[in-house]
Amino acid sequence: MNVNGKTKITGIFGHPVGHTLSPAMHNAAFRSLGLNMCYIAFDVLPKDLPDAVKAVKSLNLLGVNITVPHKENVIPLLDDVNAEAKFMGAVNTVVNSEGKLTGYNTDGLGFMSSLAEAEISSDGKTILIIGGGGASRAISYYLSRGKATDLLLYDIDRSKVKKLADDLNISSDNKVSLLDDIENIGKPDIIINATPLGLNNEDPLPLDPGHLNSETVVYD
Repeated sequence: MNVNGKTKITGIFGHPVGHTLSPAMHNAAFRSLGLNMCYIAFDVLPKDLPDAVKAVKSLNLLGVNITVPHKENVIPLLDDVNAEAKFMGAVNTVVNSEGKLTGYNTDGLGFMSSLAEAEISSDGKTILIIGGGGASRAISYYLSRGKATDLLLYDIDRSKVKKLADDLNISSDNKVSLLDDIENIGKPDIIINATPLGLNNEDPLPLDPGHLNSETVVYD
């Protein structure tokens, strides 16, 4: 990579970011496409998020991805947010267009694309989503508009998934349900971990592996 005075800077804001593969993937893509661009992982503490967002403008970054724990808190710091991201209540991509910062959410589309790439269909399936944050909202937004038989939501903070379920049931025809006890889920066809569990080696599993069988699809 030849970084010079004309190199355009992009990156990702999160905390922690030491585990992320985003720089490797994006910089490889830039090289392959012959683009004079550079992607950097910025470890941004929650208290520093407002200053980091201002820096996107002042340093003229093309834009940044947003990850845990900033996807929701970044919204009031932006100039505009598109309709899907507003519904999801979370932003994972910020584009700097002539000094105007606009937030988007591509998590749901990325999730659905990865399922299609793996030739996994959600049609007629019982799907469990663990977590009620930004990633969960994005994924459930698309799944609730599909042909899944049941969409089950669980979070240790029930209020998070209660609001999400209410929003989804208003805006879609699918039945979305809440789980009060994750141990009473039976054996869902697809289990999605949309929590931060797994970022650290010492983290516990989000649920008992006994709920899995040889046909279960697990998405982390």
